[in-house]
Amino acid sequence: MTLKNSRLRPARLGIGTALWFAASCALSWGADGHRLVADAAEQQLTVAARAEVGKLLALEPGATLSSVANWADETRSLGTASWHYVNFARGGDCRYDASRQCLAGRCVVGAIEKQLDVLASSAPGEERLAALKYVVHLVADVHQPLHAGFADDRGGNDWQLQAFGRGSNLHALWDSGLIRNWPGGLSDLRRRVLAEPGPTAVAQEALVWAEQSCRIVASEGFQPATHVLAEGYDERWNPVLVQQLRQAAQQLAAVLNERLGGQAR
Repeated sequence: MTLKNSRLRPARLGIGTALWFAASCALSWGADGHRLVADAAEQQLTVAARAEVGKLLALEPGATLSSVANWADETRSLGTASWHYVNFARGGDCRYDASRQCLAGRCVVGAIEKQLDVLASSAPGEERLAALKYVVHLVADVHQPLHAGFADDRGGNDWQLQAFGRGSNLHALWDSGLIRNWPGGLSDLRRRVLAEPGPTAVAQEALVWAEQSCRIVASEGFQPATHVLAEGYDERWNPVLVQQLRQAAQQLAAVLNERLGGQAR
C-alpha cells in the first residue's frame, strides 16, 4: 500500500520530498467522512446562513456543501499543504501557541481563521466561495485528531501499522481505515453522526478544536502498543470517531451561522 497522506516537516523540506508530497496528497477523514460532516452541518444552518451559503454555491451550478467538501484536498498544493494540520510537541500540554506552531498563519488554525474572515467579508463572490470550500474542509480536518498530532511522527504518518489485513499507518487508520471498516458500513456510521445533535452549538475558536484533538492523540492507548493493530482498538476508539465527526459538523454549522447571518431574520 502506498501511504499518501503525509505532512511536511517545517523548515526541513527538500526538493525531492516537496515533489513527492505534491504528487501524493490524500483525502483526510476520507472523502466519505468530509461529505458526512458537510451534510450534518447543513442540517444545522440557520435560515440566514443557509441562504448565504446557497448564494455562494450558486456561483458553481449544482454545487452543494457535500460536493465541495473535498475540494481543498483535490486542489492542494505545496503552498496550501500546511493549512491542513498543526504540529504539537509530544509530552507537552497540547497548548496552542501561534508563534511556535503557526508562523505566518501557515497551519490549520491560522488557515481557518483567515478563510472565515474572507468568507464574512465583502470580497468578490468567487473569493468568498473559495473561502467557504476551505472552511468546510478544514474545520473537519482539525477534528481528525492526528491533524493536530505530534511533530515527531508527522501526525502518525510514520507509525506503520498492519490494520484490517493491510499495510497502513496510524494517520491513515484515522483518516479512512476506521470509517471504511465501520461495523454496519457507512450507512450506519452516517446514521450515528446525523443523530439528533442537541441544542445549537456555540462557535468556538479553531485553536480550541486543535487542542482538543491533540489531547485525544495524547490519551493512553491512542497510539497502538505494537505495529499490528490490536483486537479491540476500533471498539474502544470508534465512539471517539463518531464524537469528532459530530463535533466537526456542529462547529462547522456554528461558525457558518455566526459569520453568515446568525439567527434567522
